[in-house]
Amino acid sequence: MSGLKQGELQLHGRGLRCVRGGREVFARLDFAAASGEAVAVVGRNGSGKTSLLRLIAGLLVPAGGTIALEGGESELTLAEQCHYLGHRDALKPALSVQENLAFWADFLGGERLDAVESLATVGLDHAAYLPAGFLSAGQRRRLSLARLLTVRRPVWLLDEPTNALDVAGQEMFGGLMREHLTRGGLIIAATHAPLGIEARELRIGGVA
Repeated sequence: MSGLKQGELQLHGRGLRCVRGGREVFARLDFAAASGEAVAVVGRNGSGKTSLLRLIAGLLVPAGGTIALEGGESELTLAEQCHYLGHRDALKPALSVQENLAFWADFLGGERLDAVESLATVGLDHAAYLPAGFLSAGQRRRLSLARLLTVRRPVWLLDEPTNALDVAGQEMFGGLMREHLTRGGLIIAATHAPLGIEARELRIGGVA
């Protein structure tokens, strides 16, 4: 951790290789992100944007190379310090909005913040007792975003995070991301659309 001040984070990958279904998705990939920094991962469909996020989150095993987080909690794994928000919203339709959020908070563990406040922040407090199956696509996305607020983790891995959000929702989420970075967190986002905040670009090649 040489060169890092107390509380600072440095996430980096070196020489990463990803193979899925017998096909090499990418190889010799390097990346780095530090506290207060956002990285936008861009590239064509099939180039490996989602795969990179899943490698960092520990959902896939790299075929080569290393991923490390310096400056984090030494007793926690990298995966335990990451929020992975996929491009699909992982919700249980029969559970209420509040119950879905409580489920994720219990599952993720760690430092837990007020769920009611999280729902209010994303504009869903009025729907707390509504079954998630009745939510619109934009509301489902807002509920997924509330998960990022309810359990505090320093690394946000976001896959097409603004999907289904209207202009107001995108502006709200931009504010949440900026606040997260101000607190010393970092963001790596795979996206086709503008992220809505200042971000360094990481372009991944590959076949469509």
